[in-house]
Amino acid sequence: MSAARPQDGIAWITGASTGIGEAVARHMVAKGWTVAVTARAADKLEALAAAHPGRIIAAPCDVTDAAAMKATLARIEAQAGRPVALAMFNAGAWREMGAADFDMDAFRVMVNTNLIGTAAGLDAVMPAMMARKSGQIAIVASVAGYRGLPQAVAYGATKAALIAMAESLKFDLDRVGVTMTVVNPGFVKTPMTATNKFPMPFLLEVDDAAERIVRGLASGRFEVTFPWQLAWPLKLLQILPSRLFFWLVSRGM
Repeated sequence: MSAARPQDGIAWITGASTGIGEAVARHMVAKGWTVAVTARAADKLEALAAAHPGRIIAAPCDVTDAAAMKATLARIEAQAGRPVALAMFNAGAWREMGAADFDMDAFRVMVNTNLIGTAAGLDAVMPAMMARKSGQIAIVASVAGYRGLPQAVAYGATKAALIAMAESLKFDLDRVGVTMTVVNPGFVKTPMTATNKFPMPFLLEVDDAAERIVRGLASGRFEVTFPWQLAWPLKLLQILPSRLFFWLVSRGM
């Protein structure tokens, strides 16, 4: 499928006040895009917009509010005078969680932010893109969604769901000329991962990750995953018999 281009319209990125979303917004501006950025932290979005006058539109919103997301999209397109041609749904929440520290409140936050927030974004942008028969949607999941990993009870479940959602939607979107991309990063140095107390192999700087994502989006391919040193071993785990999978992972591979 064809990737969206700056001349097609503007880009919209959620979870863009910090981390991957903020870095991708900056890198897309450098590639000629006008970018609308959404998160709850209005002050950070305004500071980002002020640093890129005329190129970044601050559009604060709670991504879990579907009605507010539709209203935010309408405001963005009215302000830009062009449609959203590329939407990247990146808002996410993370917390370590296993059986011993299972926390329903934290589980609900991750489901609402990672999964429901993405669905609200899709509900906002898909109808118009399908009607125009053009556009690109990117869902930011994670390599943690490939199989169930220790201490990722809630996070891994939401990311697995996002991967399945992207795969399922691709069949219908392909038929109308809308490109679907799923982004599965490994560990990236962001405020969200700064609290991790476990080793993070092949940890990437956020600008490195952003550049890889922007290149991947421009390629139009379905999956953008990195770094390969982490992604491909985890992909191999998908095809292992359960007994071997649990044996390997329980011993730290």
